[in-house]
Amino acid sequence: MESRPILDTIQMIAEENLDIRTITMGISLFDCIDSDGAKARQKIYDKITHSARDLVKVAEQIQTEYGVPIINKRIAVTPIALVAAASADQDYVAYALTMEKAASELGVDLIGGFSALVQKGYQSGDRKLIASIPQALAETSRVCSSVNVGSTRAGINLDAVGELGHTIKTIAADDPVNCMSLVVFANAVDDNPFMAGAFHGVGEADRVINVGISGPGVVKRALEQVRGQSIDVVSEQIKKTAFKVTRMGQFVGSIAAERLNVPFGIVDLSLAPTPNEGDSVAEILEEIGLERVGAPGTTAALALLNDAVKKGGVMVCEHVGGLSGAFIPVSEDAEMIRAVRAGHLSIEKLEAMTAVCSVGLDMIAVPGNTSAASISGMIADEAAIGMINNKPTAVRVIPATGQDVGDEVEFGGLFGRAPVMRVNPNQPQAFIKRGGHIPAPIHSFKN
Repeated sequence: MESRPILDTIQMIAEENLDIRTITMGISLFDCIDSDGAKARQKIYDKITHSARDLVKVAEQIQTEYGVPIINKRIAVTPIALVAAASADQDYVAYALTMEKAASELGVDLIGGFSALVQKGYQSGDRKLIASIPQALAETSRVCSSVNVGSTRAGINLDAVGELGHTIKTIAADDPVNCMSLVVFANAVDDNPFMAGAFHGVGEADRVINVGISGPGVVKRALEQVRGQSIDVVSEQIKKTAFKVTRMGQFVGSIAAERLNVPFGIVDLSLAPTPNEGDSVAEILEEIGLERVGAPGTTAALALLNDAVKKGGVMVCEHVGGLSGAFIPVSEDAEMIRAVRAGHLSIEKLEAMTAVCSVGLDMIAVPGNTSAASISGMIADEAAIGMINNKPTAVRVIPATGQDVGDEVEFGGLFGRAPVMRVNPNQPQAFIKRGGHIPAPIHSFKN
């Protein structure tokens, strides 16, 4: 009986694409703040390279010793807009280059935290950081950026929403692929290990290890065993499977934290798909009973999946956090891509699905001539869903310069490829131009 869980895990790794998607070290940069920007950047470089000097080595040791694939090693830092604001620097590209240099030196895959939190308004560092994003992403390959424009408690900063539509268009004009390194959030969380939205929250410890797990293939295979049975059985099967997957994530995270002498933070339970066949959230929904993802009932099936994954995970791990749910990035899910190509899945349907899952309109390519106002409208819609439902939502959209509906953008690797999707041609420009602040909902008032 004791060997059964071990055998189950071996099978999940070997046959069902189970992996640790990321080990992410969060690092506080508050002790790097300096009125001299050059000194601050040197402190940042020294802090990152010292804190994470053994991160890759330890992850590779664990992978070798236990046979558990660890796909990405990442770092998340305190939002740079908060750290750099004390300096007299007028743009923050140099901070992104410092992050890039440190990440390259350490051999980590990505580093997040070129970020700003503007849900209730701007401070001077926020404006400078947002203005620096296009150049920062153009000159780096590992740096990820995020901006939080809304929250349930604060409402939505419509000025920032409007500005970021133009920011995304500027990034795309240089290279659309760089847009995948920018996420616009509402209700961004402090302990997210997944990129591009990861940053080290202000209430976190000086250093921490967070783990992101993934296993759509495992859930799909488990549901094959209960075909034709009631939806209650389906929910229970997902919960049992999430229990097994989360147990592995907690095991790996605890070992990594101990060896790095860093506190263990959270396990993020998210089902994160890849372009590999059999590693698809859309296939899970179809196994539940949909002819094709996008059919009527898709949102209900996704809500069931999301809830059951969380219930199964929290039974085994007392430190669950991050985004924890089912991701639906179009470019990173082979069956999602097929559904879009066949005309079964639209941006409007994806938006409805984001009300019940993690995290939002993710890795979606739109025609290159999509207006900045339309992109801002998409951001505003997702922020509103997050604000009203008290959940994280986000937009990571890629205007495909020179391309139109039916064309395809290639990202490579885990990021896959994205068919260019139709955007409603009616413009929200007058709405976005109003600017100002969308008030928080009445249920936010809980003092």
